[in-house]
Amino acid sequence: MYVIVVGGGKVGYYLTKALLGAGQEVTLIEKLHRRFDLLQEEFGDAAFFGDGCEVRTLEQAGAARADLVAAVTGDDEDNLVICQMAKRKFNVKRVIARINNPKNEVTFQMLGIDETVSSTKLIYSLIEQEVEVADVIPLMALRKGHLELVEVALTAGSPVVNRKVRDLKLPQSCTLAILVRGDNSEVIHGETALRAGDIIVAITPSAQVQQFREVLLGKAVPTS
Repeated sequence: MYVIVVGGGKVGYYLTKALLGAGQEVTLIEKLHRRFDLLQEEFGDAAFFGDGCEVRTLEQAGAARADLVAAVTGDDEDNLVICQMAKRKFNVKRVIARINNPKNEVTFQMLGIDETVSSTKLIYSLIEQEVEVADVIPLMALRKGHLELVEVALTAGSPVVNRKVRDLKLPQSCTLAILVRGDNSEVIHGETALRAGDIIVAITPSAQVQQFREVLLGKAVPTS
């Protein structure tokens, strides 16, 4: 699968990292020179400099053969333009737009955007589920909300510290994708040993977020 991610901020960075780690072909588009230089050091040719709102940029990035375009910039209007161009100009089958203002969600859907991601709405839903988002930070919802890309910071009291990933009993369908340790990051594998202070980027079904949190942090979620 070929995926184009537009927007090299935190969400775009981790999404690209996870997709590359899963063996997918990815191009990450970023329009700010300074940010692009950092992304190019990390991702090499997978980073592409340009404005995703311009037809020429999407064309050069290979939008005509893309299976999916994810617009995850911090600007709702830009994300809408990117997704509309991807669908109408390049006939991309599936587009996903990040929404910063939940009020824009209905508008995006009316204009034919396949899937929308509202961080505000996602965080609110986690609060409703009584999940402490200070421990498990939602980055993005995938596949119409059935999967979530989350970030977890391990503490010294975490039961998984000093253990290898292959020895962990994670909830079904939960995957540890990226390990961030200091200034370095790497794809997580079975032999990866976890340490206090590590930041874990993972993919987990929405229904398993609470169990996932308990395994990594050893904290029960209150039910009343």
